[in-house]
Amino acid sequence: MFIHKYLFTYILPISIILFGYTFLIWYDLFWLTLFPIALILLYFTIFQTEKLFLSIAFFTPLSINIEEFTESFGLFIPSEPLLFALMVFLSAMQLNKSFIDKKLLYHPIMIVIYAYLIWMFITCLMSSSVIVSFKYLLARLWIIIPMLFFGPYFFRELVNRKIFLWLFTISTSVVVIYTLIHHYQYQFGEKPGHWVMFPFFKDHTIYGAIVALVLPFSFGLFFLEKRNLLLRGLLLFIIGVLLLGLIFSYTRAAWLSIFVAVGLCSFVYFRVRVYILTIGLVLAVVMAIFNWNTIQIELDRNKKEHTTENIDERLQSATNVSTDASNLERINRWNCAISMFKERPIVGFGPGTYMFEYARFQEPKNLTIISTNFGTLGNAHSEYLGVLSEMGLPGALLFLLLVIVIFVVNIHMYYNWPVQDNSNRIMLMTFLFSFSTYFSHAFLNNYLDTDKAAVPIWGMAAMLVVMSGELKGLLSSSKPQ
Repeated sequence: MFIHKYLFTYILPISIILFGYTFLIWYDLFWLTLFPIALILLYFTIFQTEKLFLSIAFFTPLSINIEEFTESFGLFIPSEPLLFALMVFLSAMQLNKSFIDKKLLYHPIMIVIYAYLIWMFITCLMSSSVIVSFKYLLARLWIIIPMLFFGPYFFRELVNRKIFLWLFTISTSVVVIYTLIHHYQYQFGEKPGHWVMFPFFKDHTIYGAIVALVLPFSFGLFFLEKRNLLLRGLLLFIIGVLLLGLIFSYTRAAWLSIFVAVGLCSFVYFRVRVYILTIGLVLAVVMAIFNWNTIQIELDRNKKEHTTENIDERLQSATNVSTDASNLERINRWNCAISMFKERPIVGFGPGTYMFEYARFQEPKNLTIISTNFGTLGNAHSEYLGVLSEMGLPGALLFLLLVIVIFVVNIHMYYNWPVQDNSNRIMLMTFLFSFSTYFSHAFLNNYLDTDKAAVPIWGMAAMLVVMSGELKGLLSSSKPQ
């Protein structure tokens, strides 16, 4: 009886599956191997939706862009198929029987994202390449809809918020460990540091940005897990791994974003008055204006190159605008974005079109040794200028408003959350730290069109939405059954 049970329950089905896969691989029918995977995905989508949603946090840092290995379109596997499946299934469920709390749909973050997406749709219609823009819009929707629109439903429980942070942190740590081991084989050299994170990340800039974004997660979880010494020990190890990953990413913007985030979080933690910050900022701008000639002379004297492995010199190279090719190319891309905006100030050239349009806006005096007409070295190198060139002034203002609203909501909630609820206060400070690293980095690079950055950013925004509902008493602290 025992043998009979296991024979028909486990051994026979597994043998059939293995035989089937062997047959398909033997006859080069690889595409048919996706069929059982699709069935498994369908099962989890329908019967284990919450687990599937949370699993995205784990799979995203490990996702691989198939475009790097094939000549097909870009698609991050397995994260984007999972997000697309969730978008379709959850949208169908919502249409059949609404399960999203309507109070959350009127949250300021949601209202601004509605306006932003509507304007993106309008600019798609007016795009210089309609097909490219609508593909870009679809790719954004299959991340934003599951994470931001349906995310609050799954994040009603504090434990799910923690699980999401844990999974994303652990997965990122795995990638960092892989990268460090790979990098070690090249003696942690600066040049190999640009590509040793492949295939999980395209280059060191996005790798550094995501490691900087995740580092606050590890610190936040460390303070949340006060009673579990084993988990705290694991988190100390993870913090060490992430710090090493950040250092050896050789990404100046990521390093600088940490300093900016620490400064902002310190101001919030010590409750520095807004008017004091405003006065300080105004004084700094006035001093810069009156000393601009001196500043310009010092900038011209700076010959530090970003190719150095010395951290101090590498940070100094961030202000080298005379010989550093990376900085000069970034300025070239910015000038192109501004020129594109001037030609189409209202609707821009259309979402996702920058890389196809910027070449003709390059001026000979701005070209560098790494300049290209094919968009192979990144986009506009600025989240804000990228939107400005592709969606015009209204799109840029809406995106900037979205960023401001996220920070205002986050800081307001931290100040007003009950002091005795320390867990949620720690989580809010964690979000603020993480948001600060990314959106300060966004002045120099743009990655929200990738799953690596979009999933954690929109996931944290969804958590802010549901926590805001709890703070206002609109929701209970646990998800409805």
